[in-house]
Amino acid sequence: MKKLIALSLVVLLGSHFFGNSIMNALAGETETLAFEKYYTSIEIQKGDSLWSIAGSYLENSGMTTAQYVKELKNINGLKEDTIHSGQYLTVVYFASESN
Repeated sequence: MKKLIALSLVVLLGSHFFGNSIMNALAGETETLAFEKYYTSIEIQKGDSLWSIAGSYLENSGMTTAQYVKELKNINGLKEDTIHSGQYLTVVYFASESN
């Protein structure tokens, strides 16, 4: 019985030590950039569409083009996809804190 308790204690302490070492090593390997959400206003140019604008600004957003277009429409109070050159549109973009 004492051998079983001693063995259990050794296994528990060993797994704790090696588990922490492995987790710390893995944590040091994966460095992810934190992206902040920013807003800016752009002037719509001839030939622009919500879909082309989405393609230009959705990088690092985690959204699909369709989701980004929906976000653009929501931010700007648009009910349709139609936009006209000369108008201004608020767009959201994502950049790392170091940029």
